[in-house]
Formats: sequence, C-alpha cells, structure tokens
Amino acid sequence: MSQGRDPHAMTDGGGREGDASPPPAFEAQILALLPQLRRYSRSLTRSDAESEDLLQDCVEKALVHRAQWRGANIRAWAYRIMTNLHLNAQRAVARRPSVGIEEAEAVAENAAPSDPLERNRLVQALEILPKEARAVLMLVAVEGHSYQEVAGILEIPVGTVMSRLSRARQMLRQRLQEENVIHLRSPR
Repeated sequence: MSQGRDPHAMTDGGGREGDASPPPAFEAQILALLPQLRRYSRSLTRSDAESEDLLQDCVEKALVHRAQWRGANIRAWAYRIMTNLHLNAQRAVARRPSVGIEEAEAVAENAAPSDPLERNRLVQALEILPKEARAVLMLVAVEGHSYQEVAGILEIPVGTVMSRLSRARQMLRQRLQEENVIHLRSPR
C-alpha cells in the first residue's frame, strides 16, 4: 500500500509540506531573482543594512517554505514574501518605537558620495515619495511588473496601482524640475 503512495507524493506537486519536493530549478530561480529583490528591498527600507536584512529574511523564508510554492510566477511569490515581511516589521516598529543607533550616536558619515550627481538627485527624489507610491513605482518602472502583478503583490486593486504610479511619477517629475532651478542672490 505504501508503495503506491510514494510515487504520487513525489509527482503530484501537492503543496503539502514534506510530500512534494520542489522543482530542481527552485534554488536557481531564487538566485536569479536576487538583484531584483535587493533593489526592491532597498526601495522599501531606504537603508542598506535594513535592506540586506530584509533580503536575507525573504530568501530564507522562501527556501524554508518552498513546498508552498505552486510552481507559477516565482517572482511575484518572492515579492509577496518580501512585502509581507516588510509590512510586519513596520507594524512591529509601530508597536515598539525605538531610536536607531545612528541617531543615538549622531555619528556623521565620512564616506564621500561616489554616485554621479544625477543618480543622487534621483535617489533623493525617490526618498521623498510616500512608501506606497515608491513601492508601486519600483515594481512597475524598475522591476518591470505588470499592473496586475503589482496589484497581487501589494494586495491592492489595479486602479489603485495605476493612481499611485501616476502620482509617484508626477511627484518625481515635479521634484526633479524644482531642483533644476538655481536661485541667484542679488549683488550687494
């Protein structure tokens, strides 16, 4: 009787933990997503250290729960994991506010910026966007997701994705135009 069950457990892809092994390409697919996930985690956290932690937590959770992956759109599944981890962390911070070590020590950053001026301007303009608008902009414009995929990842309606994207682009355009103005002082 158990002989008839074992082949089905290996081939049904049923999603029950322990019964089905993931496709052999699972780890390779997760590895290929790392650059995209890193960019998205950076856009969510706006901190190199926090983004690396979020990325690591996301990959760990994906690997631990690989049996829950149904074999369709691993990219959206990984982004959903990262988004949920970030939202959970934000809720935890809201429940227990704290001061970061950087703020507590008031240590100035000594490293000279190595980015070109235009990249710095863009990064600063992105930083001022509300996190919801920034997340939609990054997923659509940078990561190349469709509106429908972003709606699924963020669990919001497609119309909300479109309006947030429009507002984000408008705010970004306005901010970058404002920075092109040079204010001159009148001579004395």
